[in-house]
Amino acid sequence: MKIYLFNLLLFFTFSFYAQRGETGDKTFADRFPEEVINKYTSSSLLVVNTVDHDIIVCVRDQRKKYLNHVYIRNKESYLFKGLPISRIFLQYKSKEFFYEDKQNTVINFGERHTFSFYYDASKAGNFIVISEEDFFKP
Repeated sequence: MKIYLFNLLLFFTFSFYAQRGETGDKTFADRFPEEVINKYTSSSLLVVNTVDHDIIVCVRDQRKKYLNHVYIRNKESYLFKGLPISRIFLQYKSKEFFYEDKQNTVINFGERHTFSFYYDASKAGNFIVISEEDFFKP
């Protein structure tokens, strides 16, 4: 009986841990098209999550077409590599809300950029709230 309870406890321990994703997971791979990667540009974007909760970041090109997405745990960062030469926009899912950053980042050959995700109520004008449909459109 003790072995049975131990195994049951062990199973629940692993199942609770498995419910939270790891940084770099493609959480919504079934809802987005194939990611766009250009191996020859040598460009990258480091996204740093500085808030106290996990986020999902979606990278879109200048025409708002999907490029890539990733799950980022709180206080961690992720490096998007092989971004095409374009102006990119970031959208993110934070808790139950969806946002789009108003700023665009120009990606040129070989450049490395950094974007720090943080929430500051006084800087609410830096992003717009979008719908779930806008976040998941191809």
